[in-house]
Amino acid sequence: MAQQATPVRSARLGRKLGPEPAAVSGVVLLLPGGGETSLRKPSSVRLPSAIRALGRRLTRAGHKDGLAAHVVHYRYRGWNGSEAHLAQDATWAADEVVRRYGDVPVALVGVGMGARAALRAGGHEAVNSVVAIAPWLPEEDVAATPEPVKQLVGRRVLLVHGTNDQRTDPELSFRLASRAKKANREVCRFEVHSDGHALHQYRAEVQALTEDFVMGALFGRALSRPVRDALAAPPPLGLRMPLASGFGRSR
Repeated sequence: MAQQATPVRSARLGRKLGPEPAAVSGVVLLLPGGGETSLRKPSSVRLPSAIRALGRRLTRAGHKDGLAAHVVHYRYRGWNGSEAHLAQDATWAADEVVRRYGDVPVALVGVGMGARAALRAGGHEAVNSVVAIAPWLPEEDVAATPEPVKQLVGRRVLLVHGTNDQRTDPELSFRLASRAKKANREVCRFEVHSDGHALHQYRAEVQALTEDFVMGALFGRALSRPVRDALAAPPPLGLRMPLASGFGRSR
C-alpha cells in the first residue's frame, strides 16, 4: 500500500485581535494547543476562546504602546515527530511579522503543544520573549535527544504550569526550565497549585501574569515584584514560584 503523501498547506496569521494600534511596535503571536500526531487540518472555528480572550487582554494592555496580536493558524493539528510542524509554523509566523511590520520585538505565547512550539521557535532573531503555559513536553529518554534550550539564550522566558495537570507533566516543564536557567538567567517558572491543565481556577491570575511579563519584555514596563523575584532567585526557588490567588488585581 502506497504511503499517504503529506498534504501541502500554508500556515497563516489570524486577524489582529483587539483595537488597531496607530503604529505597530511590538507583536504577540498566540500559539494554540495541538496533538502529538495528526496531519488533519486544525479547525479555526473550534479555536479555544481562552486564547482569544488572552490575546484581546494583551492588546488592550499594550494598545498605547503599539501592540498587535495574532493567533497562528497551523497547517496540521499534530507536532508529528521530527517534522515539528507546529514549531515550523511558529517560526514562519515570526518571519511573517518581520515581513509585515519590520524590525519589531515579538513575544511567543503558547499553550500545551503550542507552548512547546513557542519554546522551540524562541531562537528566531525577532523573538525577545516566550511564555509557555502548561507546555506539552516529551518524556525524557536517555536514548533520545533532550528538548533543546540553547535557542532561548538572550530571551526572557516564562513557564506556567498547574500542579494537578493530568495531561501535561508539570515535572517535565520544571526540568526543562532547570536546564534553560543554566544557560540563561532570564528564565522563571510559576506553579499554579491545585489547578489542572486548562488552569480554569486561576485563569484571571494566569492572564495577569502573562500580561505583566509580556508588557515588560516588549515595552520595558516595570515587572511586578513576584516576577522580578522569580527571575532573580536561584533554582529551584525561581522555577517553583507559587502564583498567588488574586495576582494582578492590585495593579
